[in-house]
Amino acid sequence: MSMDDKDLNPRFTRGAVDIVERKVAYDGFFKMHKLRLRHRLYRGGWSGEMERELFVRGNAVGVLLYDPTHQLIAMTEQFRVGALERDPGPWCLEIVAGMVEAGESLEEVARRELQEEAGLEVAELHYIRSYLPSPGGSSERMFLYCALADLRGIEGFFGLAAEHEDIRLRVLPAGEVFAALESGHAAIDNAASIISLQWLQLNRERLGQQVAQVSASD
Repeated sequence: MSMDDKDLNPRFTRGAVDIVERKVAYDGFFKMHKLRLRHRLYRGGWSGEMERELFVRGNAVGVLLYDPTHQLIAMTEQFRVGALERDPGPWCLEIVAGMVEAGESLEEVARRELQEEAGLEVAELHYIRSYLPSPGGSSERMFLYCALADLRGIEGFFGLAAEHEDIRLRVLPAGEVFAALESGHAAIDNAASIISLQWLQLNRERLGQQVAQVSASD
C-alpha cells in the first residue's frame, strides 16, 4: 500500500477534548497553565478527568543560513539553560531562531532574527516545514526556513544585551557540518538544526541550480 492510500489523519480532532478547567500556574519569562481535562477514548466513551501542565510557548521561527556558492553554513553558538547537564556543556550550536511577537509575520521574525543574530539582511527565504518540538507538554510550534547568502567573513559576536544574549556566529564548511550530522556528533543535537540540515542535504543541489540560473541571467 502506498502512502497515498493511507489515511494519516487521527480519528479524533480538537472537539474530542473537554477542558474542564484552566488555570495560570506560572506567568514569568515562560508561562505554565494547569489544565483539568478529559478526552474521547478509542474503545468508546470518555476518559476520567486528569490534570496536565502545559508549557505555553506560542510560535517560533528558525533559519538555516547557507552559502551555496562557497559551500558554507553559518550557525549560532550560545548558552542554553536547558542544556546545563549536557555532556559537552550548555553552549549549543544552533540555527538562528526567535519567538514570534504579536503582530509579526513569520518572515518578519526570520528577517529580524537574522539581523540580530547574524547581522544579515536576506531577501529570499525558502520555507522548510513546521513541527511541534514537544507536543507532550508544550504548545510551541517551530517554523523553519533556509536563507541563502554570501557567508564569507561574517563571523562575529551578536545578540541583544537587553535580553542577555551573547551569541557567537560561526561559519563552517558544509561538508564538515554534514559529516558531524551523519556521525551523530554531540555538537548538533537539537531538533530544529537536525531537521533543517537534513532538508538542506536533500535540496542543496536544487538550491545551487537556482543560484546558478539567477547568476547566468544577470
